[in-house]
Amino acid sequence: MATPDFIRDLRSTLGHQLLWLPGVTAVVFDDDGRVLLGRRADTGGWSVIGGIAEPGEQPAEVAVREVFEETAVRVVPERVVLVEALRPLTYPNGDVCQFMDITLRCRAVDGEARVNDDESLDVAWFALDALPELEEFALTRIRRAAEDGEAWFEGKGGV
Repeated sequence: MATPDFIRDLRSTLGHQLLWLPGVTAVVFDDDGRVLLGRRADTGGWSVIGGIAEPGEQPAEVAVREVFEETAVRVVPERVVLVEALRPLTYPNGDVCQFMDITLRCRAVDGEARVNDDESLDVAWFALDALPELEEFALTRIRRAAEDGEAWFEGKGGV
């Protein structure tokens, strides 16, 4: 995943200190109810699409941008699925980040899914009953996006 210029600028002053960042995850469904996944170049694993918000960028704009940049699919964000502060993580270079993940359910409206940048090895549509091996992060978001319930928030009344 390419590091945005604004983060490189911050790191020149902060060094490896914890950096709190807004992240956006897009769970994209097509008209057949399939979910769009990308096989990440950094881990080799399949996951939902997501990325970091640029300064001043709205979460829905991030979802639209990231999905197109990674998969060439155009989407319309439909609703907030969940909001969750993730655990801090340390990258191999020693940088420490913690993300506030905002997950949005999105509907595909145009484009043929294909690898559209260097962050993905593959992209594909999957039926919900035929998902590839996924980390819990992606499974939770897909499951919640497929439900019609309210947005999920960590710590909301023990839910």
